[in-house]
Formats: sequence, structure tokens, C-alpha cells
Amino acid sequence: MKTIQNSIFALLLVLSFSLFACNNSHNSNNHLEETTDTSGKEYTSKYVCPMHCEGSGSEEMGTCPVCEMDYVLNENYQETDMEHMNHDGHEH
Repeated sequence: MKTIQNSIFALLLVLSFSLFACNNSHNSNNHLEETTDTSGKEYTSKYVCPMHCEGSGSEEMGTCPVCEMDYVLNENYQETDMEHMNHDGHEH
């Protein structure tokens, strides 16, 4: 009788540990997805690689130097005031 109780206790203990272990690994994966750095030129350029390869991105159409895919227009691109300022009417 004592052997059965010990076996049930051990089984419950193993199940408890496995539930906690699976729950923690799920949370750590979510944390990794949230920390993607989108401040590089592969995200901020006018034309970007669809795969956002590191070091890609340009202000002109072209191809990604990493995966060789054609750049696409970045829908989130924001021009700075200096880029669209009209320089007519003043001398340097």
C-alpha cells in the first residue's frame, strides 16, 4: 500500500514540474519576439528588404545585398524636414 502511495506522489510531482517547465518556456519565447530592434536602416529606409536582412535598406530601389530580393517601398517611411525642404529662393 505504501508503494502505491509513493508511486502516486512521485507521478504527481513529475506532472507538477513538467507543467511549470512548459509554462516558463512559453513566456520566454514571447519576450524574445517583443525585443526586435526596428531602429536600423533595414526598417527605416525608404526602400527595404521584405525579409529585413541586417544591413539592407536604401533610399533608392535596388536589391538586398544579403538575400538578393528586390527592395519594396517602406510603408512606414517618414521623410525628415531636411529631405523634402525646397531650396529655391536662397543662396549658399
